[in-house]
Amino acid sequence: MTSSADRAQVRGLAEKLGIQPGTVVQVLGATDDVDQELLADVEARVDAEVIHGDDSDEVVDVVLLWWREGDGDLVDALVDALTNLGDQGEIWLLTPKAGRDGHVEPSDIDEAAPTAGLSSTRSTSAAPEWSGTRLVSPKAARGKSKR
Repeated sequence: MTSSADRAQVRGLAEKLGIQPGTVVQVLGATDDVDQELLADVEARVDAEVIHGDDSDEVVDVVLLWWREGDGDLVDALVDALTNLGDQGEIWLLTPKAGRDGHVEPSDIDEAAPTAGLSSTRSTSAAPEWSGTRLVSPKAARGKSKR
């Protein structure tokens, strides 16, 4: 059971990730282990349903990519995440925190991001069990201030 303090903390996480009202969000890699409260908060913040999966042609502002060690090739997943991403868009790579099943080493992210044409701009605690790493194309990083 989640305490009211935990729920209050989670409610602010979409905003903490820089997700603004009206943002178009695509979710990739979501399985039953993702943080449902974070997803609900994102939908509430953007006041719309997020796009699940890669079956849409809609241009998106943010991709939430849930990724675990053993999910496959991270470079391929990042390149695929760029498919619908707008020019100034960003990818939030969400990985299990250290000590949890599926944890991805930060060095693995640091190696995969540039290969996919992305730069890591910051990391944060995205949810109680998940870390988030903000990835942008180098051109987008120049045109957007860090949040």
